[in-house]
Amino acid sequence: QEELEESGGGLVQPGGSLRLSCVTSGFNFDRSAMSWYRQSPGKERELVASISSGGGTTYADPVKGRFTISRDNAESTVFLEMNSLKPEDTAVYYCRADEPMGRYGTLPFWGRGTQVTVSS
Repeated sequence: QEELEESGGGLVQPGGSLRLSCVTSGFNFDRSAMSWYRQSPGKERELVASISSGGGTTYADPVKGRFTISRDNAESTVFLEMNSLKPEDTAVYYCRADEPMGRYGTLPFWGRGTQVTVSS
């Protein structure tokens, strides 16, 4: 049974920081690409950052230079360090795993999300 559990969300003032964690189990974490997505009310879910099994990272333009994604394979955990937060970063943040399935492509697993609210 695949499980992804996000934590670390909350209420923070503009300019503040938060560190999200996603603890996983039940699939091959080491070989999986991991990503953070977010969704605001009335908007589609969007990719925030991703990290490959080899550690390569990509970021959405709005968060470049402010957010950092990292992973700890020993703990099967992925992190999102968020600095210089802005009100427009307010959203539910979701963790996603893409486990390679050979010739069948990849199989995605999602967490349930954690709320991040940036407000004074």
